[in-house]
Amino acid sequence: MAAPSLWSTRPVALSVTDLATRIQGTLEADFNEVWVAGEVSSLRTPSSGHLYFTLKDERSQLRAVMFRGYAGLLRFRPEDGLEVVIKGRVSLYTARGDLQLYATTMEPRGLGAQQLALEQLKSALAAEGLFAPERKRPLPFFPRCIGVVTALGGAAIHDILTILYERCPYLRVIIRSTKVQGVGAGTEIAAAVRDLNDHGEVEVIIVGRGGGSREDLSAFNEEVVARALATSVVPVVAAVGHEIDLSVADLVADRRAPTPTAAAEMVVPRWEDLRTQVGAGERALVAVMRRLLMTRRNMVLHFGKRLQSPQRQVAILRRDLSATLMHLQTAFQRREERARGRLQELSTALHGLSPLAVLGRGYSLTRTLPEGKLVTDATKLTPGDQLRVTFATGEARVRVEEVSI
Repeated sequence: MAAPSLWSTRPVALSVTDLATRIQGTLEADFNEVWVAGEVSSLRTPSSGHLYFTLKDERSQLRAVMFRGYAGLLRFRPEDGLEVVIKGRVSLYTARGDLQLYATTMEPRGLGAQQLALEQLKSALAAEGLFAPERKRPLPFFPRCIGVVTALGGAAIHDILTILYERCPYLRVIIRSTKVQGVGAGTEIAAAVRDLNDHGEVEVIIVGRGGGSREDLSAFNEEVVARALATSVVPVVAAVGHEIDLSVADLVADRRAPTPTAAAEMVVPRWEDLRTQVGAGERALVAVMRRLLMTRRNMVLHFGKRLQSPQRQVAILRRDLSATLMHLQTAFQRREERARGRLQELSTALHGLSPLAVLGRGYSLTRTLPEGKLVTDATKLTPGDQLRVTFATGEARVRVEEVSI
């Protein structure tokens, strides 16, 4: 009897793909829908929109993926370290042999998705400075045109219009009706705010609705509403009818009113109050003007008493001028007399020093001819010299006959 062949007893070998496919089928059959809790780690968000991350606890970890279609439905932003509860299926990624959790839903563990999304949005907007007090603008004192963004069928519009026209019947109110709750409400509210900005005449905008549950008010927590309020050129009053929680619209708006009624009271003063203020201001202004007029009148009277007649002032000046002229003439005459006396004294003294004065006392001057030299020494003369003798009156020509020493 022939021995059995070795190859006939061996089992049929599976290919890697066959084995991976069988494992994949088993996993998807037994773990087609599971709920698993864990911590998000190594989160990646590529441009495709899919979410890739690791779900782990203290001892184990599992690769996970959430495709774009499911990720786009999340109401919060997943991040590393966040505890979540995930619904999905477990399968094998046969190309790499990786065991993966394919997530279809995700909820924060211990905190609602809506609340977490709201807290994340508030943190992001606060980091951008949208809640900063310094960017808040003052409301106009007396707006002539007011825009209102709310639902036409709600009680809020009735309350706003009632208060506005009670306080000031001469206002112009432009109503931009929108949905204030439900799918698409946030987008409509944002578009309404932009429309009123484009209108060009609106000076302040009231955005809000009446009271409601937290879910009813969720439209005022949407980012699109926050961006529209932040970029509004016209100051905005948020009038969401709730007292307990602050909505994102409350935090971004320039002013927050607890109710639509309070918003209407906030944006426009009472007409009667304005009339009273104007009357009081008018009376105060009249009193001030009267006091000022009386003060100026007293000053005019005071200066009028001190002011002299121009004719009298001219007469005084003329009198002073005449007196000055007389004084100058007298002084000039005295100075002239003193000068004449001094001149006479000098003339007399000079005459006394003149040789002619000496001649008048019997002396004469003798000069040689024709040289004209003055003769002071007889020894220098010789008989026969011609001389000219000058007397006090007249001259004579003489000839030397004899010289005596």
